[in-house]
Amino acid sequence: MLQTQTKHNLFKTTVCVVTVLSLLGCATYKPSNSHNLCSIFQGNIDWYKDAKAANERWGTPIPVMMAIMQQESNYVDTARPGYKYFLWVIPTGRISSAYGYPQALNGVWGEYKSSSARWGADRDEFDHAIDFIGWYTAGTQRLTGVSKWDAYGQYLAYHEGRGGYNKRSYKKKPWLMKVATKVKGRAASYSAQLTSCKASLDKKSSSWF
Repeated sequence: MLQTQTKHNLFKTTVCVVTVLSLLGCATYKPSNSHNLCSIFQGNIDWYKDAKAANERWGTPIPVMMAIMQQESNYVDTARPGYKYFLWVIPTGRISSAYGYPQALNGVWGEYKSSSARWGADRDEFDHAIDFIGWYTAGTQRLTGVSKWDAYGQYLAYHEGRGGYNKRSYKKKPWLMKVATKVKGRAASYSAQLTSCKASLDKKSSSWF
């Protein structure tokens, strides 16, 4: 009887542990300090691996990609823009179809999936989102001449679209140029931070444990 009870208790404990681990595995990572790139990647080494893979694939510096994402969604996986209102009271739908980490619109996200053959890509998955930003910024350099290292210009093109950037639509939006300056500063901070912790991140990302 004692042996049976012991087995039963062990089974219950195992089930509880598996359940907790499962819930933890499903939990979405949200950085506690979105202003520190080392802290972000140390909190989830898979994000570093994904950002590094996007950098190797598209050539855009990790700090630039991450600064754009931070500005767009602050690393909230299900981020959406606000609502439009009729007579300032009745909601009539979202301002745009932007969604997820990259705040990519439906149209350009479909273009990304088609051109990169990533048909199952989702905007609320970090690895897909960071790859999208790498893809978009690489295309921006090719089509507009804005360097992948130029966080200021890249953000303007990211926000306005490449056509809008070429038409200098941002010139009529002083507030947007201020935001782009903020993104430039964030990318510079991220770059300095990454330099200080890259070796430890590389070591951690190559470890089995």
